[in-house]
Amino acid sequence: MSRTARLFQLMQALRSGPSPRTSVQLAQDLGVSPRTIHRDIDALRALGAVIDGEAGFGFTLIEDATLPPLGFTNDELEALVLGLREVQLIGDPALSDAASEALRKLQGRLPQRQSHRLSHAVLTATRFDRPAVPTIDVAVLRQAAWDERAVEFAYTDAKGVGTRRRVNPLSIVYMDRASVLLSWCHLREDFRVFRLDRMQDMDVSDESFRPKRVPLLREAIARIRAEREAQEQES
Repeated sequence: MSRTARLFQLMQALRSGPSPRTSVQLAQDLGVSPRTIHRDIDALRALGAVIDGEAGFGFTLIEDATLPPLGFTNDELEALVLGLREVQLIGDPALSDAASEALRKLQGRLPQRQSHRLSHAVLTATRFDRPAVPTIDVAVLRQAAWDERAVEFAYTDAKGVGTRRRVNPLSIVYMDRASVLLSWCHLREDFRVFRLDRMQDMDVSDESFRPKRVPLLREAIARIRAEREAQEQES
């Protein structure tokens, strides 16, 4: 491995791993000696990376010189922190980990003053009652929606009645008590909403509905809004 490639991998390890990272941990990740890590840390610092720490205490990437600083107002920064912390609480494991990783990357790209503000943000998010835990792999479902592929799954409704459904996944909506899938149902030939904690044995099919996801989603949202407005007028 060339030194340039190793320095790049070291930056990636400092960005993505939990902080601080010791030279021993970093050496194990890159397959080199701790002494090499110390030399490479010095080289990265010479190139402009702000890396806090020293041998025996571990290293933390404070500011990444390879990425341009991001400009946010203080309120924008608080909004980002609040949103990402909410995702950490309500998202599926993969999405929750992605939110944590995004916070780390964001901190590495911010100017030092705002990086400190991100670490000690005034706003936070907490939930005493979390949404029902999904019984399928939500990451797989998200990918199927992006790939615009139909999925099949067993579904049990609120009355305990079970059916087998084949749907075009359009969007996943995180609500107070449960996360739901907004979809086009092949069985009902209409839009339907399914709770993720009532779905089981999901399979992604080879059937593509590209490029219909975006127009279908727009139609579904428009119908939901129209129904909501009609209900408000009746009341």
